[in-house]
Amino acid sequence: MVMKTITIDQFMDVDIRVGRVIRAEEFPRARKPAYKLWIDFGEFGVKKSSAQITDIYNLDELKDRLVMAVVNLPPRQVADFMSEVLVLGIPLEDGRDVVLVGPEREVRPGLRLL
Repeated sequence: MVMKTITIDQFMDVDIRVGRVIRAEEFPRARKPAYKLWIDFGEFGVKKSSAQITDIYNLDELKDRLVMAVVNLPPRQVADFMSEVLVLGIPLEDGRDVVLVGPEREVRPGLRLL
């Protein structure tokens, strides 16, 4: 597989920040099984996201979890919900299950990935 090369400037245009999940709900109106997430990004406020992570995570284990998300994409309508950020995850080999990406230690919400 050939990987596309980008410049450091292109990478730095992607604003990836740490946030804390403060609320998670079932999302029955989504086409594929998903949760609605409300994520606190500190000084940048609370943003919403739709995440297809129902196969690995339950609602209780998402609350207070630190996650990484792209915060400078345009909002996207998902059914009746406006998703404002893209939560980052790594798909497992089955292509269905997604493992969330987050810092290994406690850090302040809103900090940027460099």
